[in-house]
Amino acid sequence: MRYRVLGPVHMSPRTPSAAKPRAVLATLLVQNNTVVSTHTLIDELWGSEPPRTATTTLQVYVSQLRKALLAATGEAPARTDAAETETAQTDTAQPLLTRPPGYLMRVAPDDLDLSVFESLRAEGRAAFGRGEYQAASQALSRALGLWTGPALSGIPHGPSLQASAIRLNELRAEVLEQRISADLRLGLHQELIGELMALAHEHPLREALHGHLMVALYRSGRQSDALQVYQRARRALVDELGVEPGPVLSGLQERILASDPALAWRGEAERRLAPVGAGDDRPAEGSGRAAPGRDAGPGRDAGPTVWLPPAVADFTGREDQLADGEDLLADDAPGRTRVLVLSGRAGAGKTALAVQLAHGAAGRFPDGRVLVSLRDEGGRAVEPTAALTTLLRRLRGPRAAGAGTDSGTEALPSSEAELAELLHRRTAGRRMLFVLDDAVSEAQVRPVLSAVPDSMVILTSRHVLGALGGVRRLILDVLSAPEAEALLMACGGRRMRDDQEAAGEIARLCGRLPLALRVAAAGLAARPHWTAAGLARRLRDERTRLAALALGDLDVRSSLLTAYRDVNEEARHAFRLLARASLPGFALWSAAALLGTDLAEAERLTEELVQAHLLEARRRPGRSAPVRYGFHALLRSLALEVPAGEDPQEDRAAVERLCRAFLALARHADARLTPGRVLLAHEAEPPAGVFPEEVVGSAPLRWFQEESAGLSEAVRQAHAAGLWGLCCALASASAGYYEAAALWGEWESTHRLALDAARRSGDVHAEAVVLRSLGDLDWQRQQTSAAIDRYRLAGELFTRHGDRAAAGRCLSAEADALLGTGRVAQAGRAYAHALSVSRPAGDARGTAESLRGLALVAVREGCHEEALARLAECENAARFAGDRRWTEYARRTASALRAALGSGGPGTAASMPLEVRPGVWLFCPSEPVRRAA
Repeated sequence: MRYRVLGPVHMSPRTPSAAKPRAVLATLLVQNNTVVSTHTLIDELWGSEPPRTATTTLQVYVSQLRKALLAATGEAPARTDAAETETAQTDTAQPLLTRPPGYLMRVAPDDLDLSVFESLRAEGRAAFGRGEYQAASQALSRALGLWTGPALSGIPHGPSLQASAIRLNELRAEVLEQRISADLRLGLHQELIGELMALAHEHPLREALHGHLMVALYRSGRQSDALQVYQRARRALVDELGVEPGPVLSGLQERILASDPALAWRGEAERRLAPVGAGDDRPAEGSGRAAPGRDAGPGRDAGPTVWLPPAVADFTGREDQLADGEDLLADDAPGRTRVLVLSGRAGAGKTALAVQLAHGAAGRFPDGRVLVSLRDEGGRAVEPTAALTTLLRRLRGPRAAGAGTDSGTEALPSSEAELAELLHRRTAGRRMLFVLDDAVSEAQVRPVLSAVPDSMVILTSRHVLGALGGVRRLILDVLSAPEAEALLMACGGRRMRDDQEAAGEIARLCGRLPLALRVAAAGLAARPHWTAAGLARRLRDERTRLAALALGDLDVRSSLLTAYRDVNEEARHAFRLLARASLPGFALWSAAALLGTDLAEAERLTEELVQAHLLEARRRPGRSAPVRYGFHALLRSLALEVPAGEDPQEDRAAVERLCRAFLALARHADARLTPGRVLLAHEAEPPAGVFPEEVVGSAPLRWFQEESAGLSEAVRQAHAAGLWGLCCALASASAGYYEAAALWGEWESTHRLALDAARRSGDVHAEAVVLRSLGDLDWQRQQTSAAIDRYRLAGELFTRHGDRAAAGRCLSAEADALLGTGRVAQAGRAYAHALSVSRPAGDARGTAESLRGLALVAVREGCHEEALARLAECENAARFAGDRRWTEYARRTASALRAALGSGGPGTAASMPLEVRPGVWLFCPSEPVRRAA
């Protein structure tokens, strides 16, 4: 084994001596075979105040690790420069690879003690669930033997390693408790007493250890000592936390006081009669899952069978769903619906709601309430035969008709049909409630549903299970904002309640998903030195958010990964690619572009992801409005963690396809909104079957409004991917909308990226186009001097490129800025110069702009007939250019001028507010400017 993290971090044959390279190694090992972002590693090493050289220093640490790793394999280092930025990715001997946005550590399962531990843990839990306690004890003991100290010790812990250390140490405690539980079932109670006393002293607040010790002492004839253990545990809980022991420990004390014979060791019968439940790591002897002394046997009537986990103590919200579920469970009418399907994404709280309903319905189901998981410890679907077998074992009576042995010990049939028939006989005529938890498919649950036709069933699943007929459905979405914040307050304690602003942000960053909210609150409660605001800061980066949402065996990423792995590879591939779409939602044509397919295939794949609750279909107002799709925030974080495919260029290609589609549609909408714009020469093709006229229609402004966030994100993605031409073209095609909607911030941010892209690529024409647009932005913000500088520089670049028409438009724009500062004569000369350039170049739009400017100068100088003539020429030029906005502008301005002349005379007209461009007004002084003789 080459790597160890279950104790001091170690790598054989030689571990780096410096602490920070060891911390990098540990972070990569804990998240082995997964890309760890550079941001995460920098945050891990230096926290919120990294040095300016953090990226370079991290590269040095990675280079040192790579050399050590290659030395361990006997290979020569591929490079020797310290500030390494890349390593040849074809080197199969190098396990540490550069994978944007960070690094990936390839580790074989047998080479890492953590992977071996998790494998043995799963093996032991599975054996425990089957009632094979000897095998369970052996596997769990081997797992514990891998530990050499506290997890990840010997290195400084940042937020990621701290969370991992807490999680791993909690897993160690969990495995230890389950191994002890298995040993108790093997009759090793006397041998366990010494170990349990030491553990109870070391962990005074772990009720399960105290429960195990009480059982071991009671079975060894030490009843008084067992009761003293309870009193010590109670004092510790009251003194430290201010709470009483839970129902399991309290119930165990009551049974010991009553000398309950069911607690006594019964030899081999104990092993056969002990409840068998996957994942049951508490002492079944005191769990309260089945009523003590009520097992069916020869000559006895069967009592109620209760096999449920405890209800969640701080269950919050879901009032409407609880009411609907309770109504269904209370319906005794003939022909009633007897199956309630609770579906929703992973972590939505389906199981918690089902258990809450089952506990609340105790009086309606006097013959029993039983939960069975339809997945094994590894998250794989159990076969129907296994589910039927587990149900029969948990029922533990009454005896099958004609059976001469206790039902808890009788041999069960092996075929699905015989198991279903036996289950049907045992449940016929009985009022029972079954909870089938985490179903994978309709085929998995149909045999069980058919076997219990007289019983009520609550079925939970991450899938819609639409093929099941005759059922009532409740789809669980995320909590409402008030419910989410209330859950954080209930679970997070005083620090969460004292900072409600941070709690609101945490709820938003967790996507109001119940599991994520509970993990976030528990993480804060487990770290007294953290604040709610600090937790919110750690959650802000969506690429590292899931790493912060892990504590002990509560891990949001693992829950989401199970749902992701449920779908086929084609759907998983689509899931990863679609995460490159913009937030908060995207249209079907965006999906087609990202997936590189036509609309029909894109719709099939997106709907498959919707059915699996990996994607959301978001209805929009209006019957004809097309559906948009989107990711839950945490599912998008998951999708961004994994590469889109084996080909590292695939992600870039998907982004390029999306940007080209955006460009094609944006150009079409921009041509309708602001025709005549200078275009950047760049290929723009919509996806197959997407027609810009159909998508944009006659409402280009509405299309821009719907896709504004996507356009801005596309500009950023194109820049990040080095698609310089696309970055410039997208920003330019969006400028008209940004101006019309006064979106100054988006205008500036996208065009600064475009300007950088133009200069990086050496595209003079693109640089000129972007500078002209930024000049317009400065002019809109009344930053006249900056606007004039940009117009002049853009004009020089257009002239150098040979685009005289665009250079002429820059002169008109400069003249607008001069006019706005009262330099009327200077503006008039600039407009005239612009007209002398635009007309010979055949630029109808530029001609219209210049004539409009000369008309405005004439108005200011009191030459009203000349102004009206110029406006008439402007209207004709705009009509020739096919620009309705400028045509209507010229007509509107001429009408306003005539009205001013008619109402107040020349003086009023000369001082009237001027609409200098469509929708842009200039308010001028009351005295007109006289033209020099």
